[in-house]
Amino acid sequence: MPSGKRGRFPIGTPVLDAARQLGVYVESVCGGRATCGRCQIEVQEGNFAKHQIVSLLENISPKGAKEERYERVRGLPEGRRLSCSATIQGDLVVDVPQDTVINAQVVRKAAVDRHIERNPAIQLCYVEVDEPDMHKPLGDLDRLKLVLEQDWGWKDPLIAAHIVPQIQGLLRKEGWGVTVAIHRDMETSRPCIIAIWPGLKNEAYGIACDIGSTTIAMHLVSLLSGRILASSGAPNPQIRFGEDLMSRVSYVMMNPDGREAMTKAVREAVNELIGRVCEEASVNRDDILDAVFVANPIMHHLFLGIDPTELGQAPFALAVSGAMDYQAHEIDINLNYGARLYTLPCIAGHVGADAAGAALSEGPYRQERMMLLVDVGTNAEIILGNSTRVVAASSPTGPAFEGAEISSGQRAAPGAIERVRIDPETLEPKFRIIGVDKWSDEDGFEEAAGAVGVTGICGSAIIEVVAEMYLAGIISEDGVINGDLAARSARIFQNGRTFSYLLRDGEPRITVTQNDIRAIQLAKAALYAGIKLLMEKQGVDHVDMIRFAGAFGTFIDPKYAMVLGLIPDCDLTDVKAVGNASGTGALMALLNRDHRREIEEQVKQIEKIETALEPHFQKLFIDAMALPNKVDPFPHLSQTVKLPPKKAAAEEGVEGATGTAPRRRSREERAARRRQ
Repeated sequence: MPSGKRGRFPIGTPVLDAARQLGVYVESVCGGRATCGRCQIEVQEGNFAKHQIVSLLENISPKGAKEERYERVRGLPEGRRLSCSATIQGDLVVDVPQDTVINAQVVRKAAVDRHIERNPAIQLCYVEVDEPDMHKPLGDLDRLKLVLEQDWGWKDPLIAAHIVPQIQGLLRKEGWGVTVAIHRDMETSRPCIIAIWPGLKNEAYGIACDIGSTTIAMHLVSLLSGRILASSGAPNPQIRFGEDLMSRVSYVMMNPDGREAMTKAVREAVNELIGRVCEEASVNRDDILDAVFVANPIMHHLFLGIDPTELGQAPFALAVSGAMDYQAHEIDINLNYGARLYTLPCIAGHVGADAAGAALSEGPYRQERMMLLVDVGTNAEIILGNSTRVVAASSPTGPAFEGAEISSGQRAAPGAIERVRIDPETLEPKFRIIGVDKWSDEDGFEEAAGAVGVTGICGSAIIEVVAEMYLAGIISEDGVINGDLAARSARIFQNGRTFSYLLRDGEPRITVTQNDIRAIQLAKAALYAGIKLLMEKQGVDHVDMIRFAGAFGTFIDPKYAMVLGLIPDCDLTDVKAVGNASGTGALMALLNRDHRREIEEQVKQIEKIETALEPHFQKLFIDAMALPNKVDPFPHLSQTVKLPPKKAAAEEGVEGATGTAPRRRSREERAARRRQ
């Protein structure tokens, strides 16, 4: 409940697995390790006539060691169980508490208005074929090929096998005039007839799709005009198998049918999106002849039906890194039966086709200035370079920027706090939520927010609130909440052995805890250390321009990202969000096959740096734990924002309300080793 879905399962099945098999979304960030606490459920006891079962507490397994440890360390509300640990022992009615369900996510991957010169892999050719002649016993198909060569220059094209049995009926239906769809991706490859229509047909379509670990975004495009006809997006249903990529790899490793289940889920989601964009644009999906997909390596492998297990452990080997070309029906994508499907190449084990798409879109290799291209997600992908040299790396930021691991965190959805400001004098906050234009201190906010509520805090606001707390002096450069301020403001309150900040009082009560700040520090330090490592490889001490890619990057305020130390110092006028650059790259490859050759060649030139193998990464990570950074200056930022004074070296190691700096540094070192 409340979905009302039901099913039968073997005794001993974890409740979480049962929910997944039924298609009920129960959030699990940790991949079933009983550490995140997001998968809470309640058992309803009693005789349920409607369901014709008697649900008893004894029909769920007793709490095990993992569940007891979670309850002891983090607390579990009375009557709640962790569905990843609790197993089915008999008939049950299970309730998924609504306070554990993240609201329907807002998919924010929009199309980019950019002119793309057309040279698609699909060409429509109208021809009029000579009727049969007893004196010239040439077959109907052969006469069709002959006229294609005479009128259009296509010499001896291949023909899709499913068309051959239909060829005579198609030719005769409209008086021997037909429109032929020719597919030729590379100049050196033989053209292929993939579809034929009786009479004149003057429209053909393609789709460009970006399969992200969190969201899937799709554009429906006219291949003849290049115009985007419809765009849509949806959450990636694989989230129910694991919040982050490594959780999904773990699910494959621990479940014999895990790969098949996730492949089926993502393909079904893609087919549903195709139906949605076709309905929006009033297009028949049988008229879609070409498709281009980008994805990170694990999503890429799962979409293509490849086991991603090798990507979960060193040396992070890809099953295939080059571009792939399929018939769409071969991987159960429902388009025209002859439609083709192309995937961009992957750069390396954790820098995928989505990064290749972003590189194609923004073209650091086409620039003279040093460009930093960052796609912030659960696994951040970083590209740095110019026309001389391009290097790339991935950095394991984890899901903190998407709301996971944060006490009041959630994905971007109506009601989520997305902007935060804190008065440095009074320490009072104000905020804005998704779906309401007013700030919380403006008249009419409460009435406007009543429809969606204030439900939690999403990624863009997590960055802003930590940066604002630092600028207001609530936290030190080491990320420690100053407990002395509790005497000055009730917003600062003791929470166990540490202090927390009250962002909003009410239901729910939204706070920023010391653990939240530490999670953000770990995530941002991993990203910054990866960037800094690439800067060292390039031999530069600054970057000329920064481009934020991805849905999340679109809504990051560059100033706060820099205050936090998420990105290096740069002139803020040269820091821009470029939206779904991966999707734009897919569009470019769909509309112009020359772009396919361009990125295939460029991927060979990009140098991949594996952060796990770099001994200097650990020191860079530790320095990056500080706000904005322990050692790096931020002169451009200092001209725009008044940064708190740096702590003098002599102060380090002094005992404070929450411990000593050396003790915190030890934790940071351990965290750096874990991330390597």
